[in-house]
Amino acid sequence: MTTWNGILLAGCVALALAPNLSAEDWARWRGPLNNGVSTEKGWKSTWPADGPKIAWKAKVGLGYSSIVVGAGRAYTLGHADEKDTIFCFDAVTGKEVWKHSFDAELGDKYFDGGTTGTPTLVGDKLYALNRWGEAFCLDAATGKVVWHRNVQETTSAQVPDWGFTGAPVVTNGRVYLNVGEAGLALDAGTGAVVWKSSTKSAGYSTPFAMGTGESSVLILGNTDAYVAIRPSDGKEAWRVKWTTQYGVNAADPILEGDRLFISSGYGKGSALFKLGKGEPEMLWKSKSLRSQMNAAVLFEGHLYGVDGDTTEKASLKCLDFATGKEKWSQPGFGSGGLIIADRQLIALNGTGELSVAPASPEGFKPTARAQVLGGKTWTAPVLSGGLIYCRNSRGDLVAVDVR
Repeated sequence: MTTWNGILLAGCVALALAPNLSAEDWARWRGPLNNGVSTEKGWKSTWPADGPKIAWKAKVGLGYSSIVVGAGRAYTLGHADEKDTIFCFDAVTGKEVWKHSFDAELGDKYFDGGTTGTPTLVGDKLYALNRWGEAFCLDAATGKVVWHRNVQETTSAQVPDWGFTGAPVVTNGRVYLNVGEAGLALDAGTGAVVWKSSTKSAGYSTPFAMGTGESSVLILGNTDAYVAIRPSDGKEAWRVKWTTQYGVNAADPILEGDRLFISSGYGKGSALFKLGKGEPEMLWKSKSLRSQMNAAVLFEGHLYGVDGDTTEKASLKCLDFATGKEKWSQPGFGSGGLIIADRQLIALNGTGELSVAPASPEGFKPTARAQVLGGKTWTAPVLSGGLIYCRNSRGDLVAVDVR
């Protein structure tokens, strides 16, 4: 059993496991601190009546991959013409810098298909995993392939119903992926397998790093649980049994001190656990926040997130983190997502309306809103360098200028 003293003292996501990011970079899924909160300030939270300026637009193909930004470049993935493509754009102008395409199935079983995972930028390298197990390390400036490995073929892991997804987590010379029952570790320099877990189907969350040193663990969802594993060897530290319909444990867990929040959709709901020396202890359980895909964002003791599934009119909600008590609900938001920056919610609803509102338990009171996209918009927005990057499922990508 892992020793938890380091985790209890740290009380936060391990910054030692995080890349060295500048305040304006959003170089990985969920941002610099892996929690959906940006430290960026000085951007406009109110807009003219005709909406904010659109700095640039691009077409990136079918999918739901998010955007990562760093060193003046923006990256995402999309699918078209029986190929997946990794795109690199100039972050400010939208000029295409490079793209790398490779054969891939559309995968439109149960939904419209396309890419779902998000790349990860670490230094001068970009890491990506597609739904069928094609893992890449690319030169971030040129797109040149450093290494490529089909991890499904290498490990014989089952491909989940919706394909592998989440984002690579890169630290200490390794790449961690949600592949297999309890993850997979590759050598970051070569792509060689360091350790693997059983071939049982993975879930859909991104590996979540917590703790430091020997106390560190990675938490990831599989088909019936959230499992904590040791990054060094993949050995299991503990698990929380969490059975969600269709095995869709997709939303990342949220950590605050020694308390861990887990949520999933399909009517399952959420729960808060206390971490200690043994198995996690449940503090409360509720159906007030059922996060099907995008995890909520924790800010000043309150959770802000989407409650409901793509098959219903999901609501945007605020819950008290300590008690699970619902503070407010904004109906009709749909299956969108949000981030927080400078005490403001930046929320993109399921049909492409972008809103800014104070992050407050008193209610959802937008200071700005504009329809920036059409179609199905399930991907959370990203703020970097005064631009809010938004995309929809058909591959329309817009950079909204709030400088």
